[in-house]
Amino acid sequence: MDAVEHRGARVGPVGATPPLVIRDAALRRGDRELWAGLDLTVEPGELVAVLGPSGTGKTTLLRAILGLDALAEGSIEVLGQRVRARGNRRVGYVPQQRPLPRETSLRGRDLLALGVDGHRFGLPFPRRDDRERIDTLVDAVGAREFADRPVGTLSGGEQQRLRVGQALADDPRLLLCDEPLTSLDLANQQAIIGLIDRHRRERDAAVMLVTHDINPILDTVDRILYIAGGRFTLGTPSEVLRSDVLSDLYGARVYVLSAGDRLVVVGAPDADAAHHHHDDEALA
Repeated sequence: MDAVEHRGARVGPVGATPPLVIRDAALRRGDRELWAGLDLTVEPGELVAVLGPSGTGKTTLLRAILGLDALAEGSIEVLGQRVRARGNRRVGYVPQQRPLPRETSLRGRDLLALGVDGHRFGLPFPRRDDRERIDTLVDAVGAREFADRPVGTLSGGEQQRLRVGQALADDPRLLLCDEPLTSLDLANQQAIIGLIDRHRRERDAAVMLVTHDINPILDTVDRILYIAGGRFTLGTPSEVLRSDVLSDLYGARVYVLSAGDRLVVVGAPDADAAHHHHDDEALA
């Protein structure tokens, strides 16, 4: 089957089952509706970024795709099947970057091993093919120098590389990433994005990535889902990251400015009193 090109990324093959299909989805928090009417199909090889202020349900949407939270309305299909509460090993998940306690005794390769054999019951007895897979993952995420050190002593960037490797252990066709770049320096941001982008290009995997800053992934993202003020807009970066589009979305005057090779959103109001949205920050 033929593949199609999207912003330089290979998106296809044509006719393949979309890894993620969301239909008429709505989310509520208590009695408050966060948003409704979301239709989104993520194709093989496509990277969709989810942006917007805190409190708009971005993480909850990922949890719904994982089967951990329920939609208020609508449906989700993952790899051609309705989402299952017990999970799906062909779906990888990279959580927000949070440092592990320094006293954590697991080695780096042990963290990767959880992605390979952590679903099995009983005492871990790594098989030969498991050990080979772990070694492959160590090399894939550039962890050879720290794979045998306790993870609690590793830097945030090193820990996050291991989390990405853990998420890729089962060669997922759908990869969900929840602000994987938070608190990382530029070099580690680029390393993490490189790992994610290489996997989706080599494996035709779909990626949905929640982020507060579009700039590190601007060259790799295909479409943006921007959620704000109980509404959303969906399109390519050139269609979404515009002053008129975001002003209409927020119901207030918002400016998208270019500062060298970075974009800055100015004037976006707070999501609500409890969830601050940083104005004048690089696409908060």
